[in-house]
Amino acid sequence: MSQNTLEIEREEKKELYAYQKGDIDAIFDRLDNAPQKHHLLYQLPTGGGKTVIFSEIVRRYLSNNDKKVVVLTHRIELCKQTSKMLKGFGVSNKIINSKVKELPDQNDYSCFVAMVETLKNRINDEKLHLDNIGLVIIDEAHYNSFRKLLNSFKNAFILGVTATPLSSNIKLPMHQSYDELIVGDTIGSLIDKGFLARATTYSYDVGLTSLKVGINGDYTVKSSDDLYTNTMMQEKLLHAYTERSLGKKTLIFNNGIHTSLYVYDTFREAGYDIRHLDNTSSSEERKDILQWFKKTPDAILTSVGILTTGFDEPTVETIILNRATKSLTLYFQMIGRGSRKLPGKDEFTVIDLGNNAARFGLWSDPVNWQHIFKSPEFYLENLRDDTEIEMYFKYSMPPELRAKFSKTADVTFDVDEEHKLAIKQNLRSKIVLDKSLEQHAAMCVDNAELLPEAKALSRELEDDIEDRIKRFAKCLSQCSKNYREWLLDDYKQRLTLLIGKKYREKIMNEPD
Repeated sequence: MSQNTLEIEREEKKELYAYQKGDIDAIFDRLDNAPQKHHLLYQLPTGGGKTVIFSEIVRRYLSNNDKKVVVLTHRIELCKQTSKMLKGFGVSNKIINSKVKELPDQNDYSCFVAMVETLKNRINDEKLHLDNIGLVIIDEAHYNSFRKLLNSFKNAFILGVTATPLSSNIKLPMHQSYDELIVGDTIGSLIDKGFLARATTYSYDVGLTSLKVGINGDYTVKSSDDLYTNTMMQEKLLHAYTERSLGKKTLIFNNGIHTSLYVYDTFREAGYDIRHLDNTSSSEERKDILQWFKKTPDAILTSVGILTTGFDEPTVETIILNRATKSLTLYFQMIGRGSRKLPGKDEFTVIDLGNNAARFGLWSDPVNWQHIFKSPEFYLENLRDDTEIEMYFKYSMPPELRAKFSKTADVTFDVDEEHKLAIKQNLRSKIVLDKSLEQHAAMCVDNAELLPEAKALSRELEDDIEDRIKRFAKCLSQCSKNYREWLLDDYKQRLTLLIGKKYREKIMNEPD
């Protein structure tokens, strides 16, 4: 018995999940009944088994048709993974990468896995021609690079596969390239059925108004680096990690190499085992780092872009979004890296330092993909902007910090209501900050034995202070960035002086 036969028999014993079978049947219904040259798009969340599904589609298609199949990918890692999966399904295939100049053995294969740019170049150079192609499968179909090849397969059925049917270029919406969309199981359903791990998301308030949007519609690397490399943001990241992910295998996503290297230095100086990876790393470096990441239980890996697709490490326990993005696709790709299940791993943590959950909703929230597919402009235009997000982001004192102020009954302060009250009573707006200072100073003095302890407590109120200043600034009709910064510095100086005054009063009033 040949090896190929063994592989086919092994595959026949493999059981597809019910939701996968249902989607495959729906796709074949279109294959068998749709008009010629039909372009079909299929959506399924990361971790749902898209490669398994289209590998089974290839196997079944080839067993029922005399035509050949081409699977298109945009990265060499995906090429290799796809080829391996197809072989596991008993599908003999050939990879067309940069090393393949011609195809003298084309008749020996019924399936080809091709890099988009490579195949486009070979076709343009007239060095390669694929005959008798009946089905073209496009993996990660939201990338627009595939559009260049569609005219080369005018008589084939086109099946695009993606977790997010939203084009990477707003000017080239997906409904222009595909006739219809089939939506697979939702993230929530896959979690409930036990196929994906459940995410717990912790969002930290981040001021993003300094970020600039580039021509690609997302935040620029330069403005992101400027924000995320400052000391305050690095401290916020380190605090979030120690608070929510200490000792867990953690993957950190950044927008720029400069930021990732800052993160690397910050965690190294704090004594944590961390590595850095970006697209300038050699293949050998990448292999060594990923091997270390796999084997090290509490490993921390800070990265830029490179691990959003074609990377599967189920042992990841925490995803940190140390960046903001306006790309829904990127948002789902980053979080999806932590969603794989393992024995003993039913949940994972998401730490959001870019207001992304406020912008897009939680990762497991329902998404109307049909609406996004048909009207992407409407969806994108109605995303909440950063100013609105920050306006409604309510600061909540973490339990660990609240415990340090246990002698204070109420640590909350409603800036908006206090400002309304001041206006109603014809008082100056700054009385709001005076009241806030009184409360903060009292909290520090009441919960400390010595003056240095009280001043140390005031430094832990930095997030609370920033939130109050931000809200106060929004209450004013006009408030420049320089004035906000001055308000913040002035508040901290006045708080230190007021703590000293209250502490002296406390000592003087204590009985002998």
